[in-house]
Amino acid sequence: MDSSDERRPWSLVTRLAVYYTLSAAVLLVVAMSILYLAVVQHINTADNLFLADTLRAVQADLADKRTVNNELLADEVPPGTTGYFVRVLDLTTKEVIAEEPEIGDHLPPLRFPEALSEHRIPTEGLEYQTPNGHWFLLMSASAILNSNSPKPVLIQVAQDRSDDKEFTKNFGKLLAGVLIGGIVCSAAIAFWSAKRALRPLQEMATATERVQASQLHQRLGRGRWPSELIALAAGFDQMLARLEESFDRLSRFSADLAHELRTPIQNLRGGAEVALTRTRTAEEYREVIELSIEEYQRLSSMIDSLLFLARSENAETRLNRVKFQIGPEIDKILDFYDAAAREREIDLTRFGDGELYADPMLFRRAINNLISNALQHAPTAGQIRVLVVIELDHEVQIAVQDNGCGIGPEHLPRIFDRFYRVDAARSSGSASTGLGLAIVKSIMELHGGSARAESELGAGTKVTLTFPGEQR
Repeated sequence: MDSSDERRPWSLVTRLAVYYTLSAAVLLVVAMSILYLAVVQHINTADNLFLADTLRAVQADLADKRTVNNELLADEVPPGTTGYFVRVLDLTTKEVIAEEPEIGDHLPPLRFPEALSEHRIPTEGLEYQTPNGHWFLLMSASAILNSNSPKPVLIQVAQDRSDDKEFTKNFGKLLAGVLIGGIVCSAAIAFWSAKRALRPLQEMATATERVQASQLHQRLGRGRWPSELIALAAGFDQMLARLEESFDRLSRFSADLAHELRTPIQNLRGGAEVALTRTRTAEEYREVIELSIEEYQRLSSMIDSLLFLARSENAETRLNRVKFQIGPEIDKILDFYDAAAREREIDLTRFGDGELYADPMLFRRAINNLISNALQHAPTAGQIRVLVVIELDHEVQIAVQDNGCGIGPEHLPRIFDRFYRVDAARSSGSASTGLGLAIVKSIMELHGGSARAESELGAGTKVTLTFPGEQR
């Protein structure tokens, strides 16, 4: 068996039921304990008060008596009560003056607590268990026999508490039974309540299972769920929206890719078929091969661009960042395009300079794509400006601006999408793959920066790259 199965965590129903049961058990234990202690305390207090009152009454009676005997002691016990016993001893010699027979059989004088001074009555007695298992509450007090001829004596009173002990024992068992029953009932109610409370979660799981790739437009909504699940439902709906958008983009990308691949392949096939329709001269075959090589180069460039975009989407792609001067790198690119710009009398100019912490190769590729794109769309005798600005927070902004025909506002949000072209008339006949700006955007995202475009029809387009401050 897999060890991960052995360590599988408890279900939510089990967790909630256990927590609820433990909470209920703690409350029941506390409540039952308080009730039990309150009852026991009440019984103990009543017994101690009764013995104290008995001692007080015997003290008062002995002060008026010349002698004391067993019959007199029997009269000291209130009528209708059982299990109460009295003994009188000489305080000096500790000899028994009088006692009820039952007290002498079970409770020797030495088992009683010492009497308090000045004939004070104690408030709490001493518990004692006899060898035969009976429980007694014992209390002592000094007194004066015959106030006219005072004789100090010791009064000992006892109460048989066996019935009280049996009652508290049975009461404790009853409370224990109620406690166990309460815990069992609490556990059953907890499991039932937890299952019922988590039913919306199961309904949500069922609803999510019904979502298919062809049904990404479905949403869980918020109105039907408890407040605790609204955030989860909203998050799931947002995820579905992102997935739907990603699937739509993937579908568009697949369609665009098929279209882009179909054109050069059809050109290659058409050229070959035309060449085979009749016998050709070597020069004609050479021309067909040269045209085929151009299409192969276009396909190769497209594949390289797609591979770069695929690698750039990998979060683990590492950048070889170094600190370098921006101006010289841009000047090299401008020098490369200088001949093509001169043919169309386009002015290439750089303004500003500074240091940048980035991957030089990717930086050159991004700027190269922007300038190449600007050259395609700039008019004859036009201008292309490269502006370098260092912000106060060390953020670096590089803008490539042309004065071409511009881009309509409805196209701006999508010009960084793969294979997206505004229209064929904007370019000067270039065989662009439609991936240049998408690559620029990917490069900026790898650097943690951004790319944005601004354009006005008839005035030109400005693409700004924003690199974050140096981060090592």
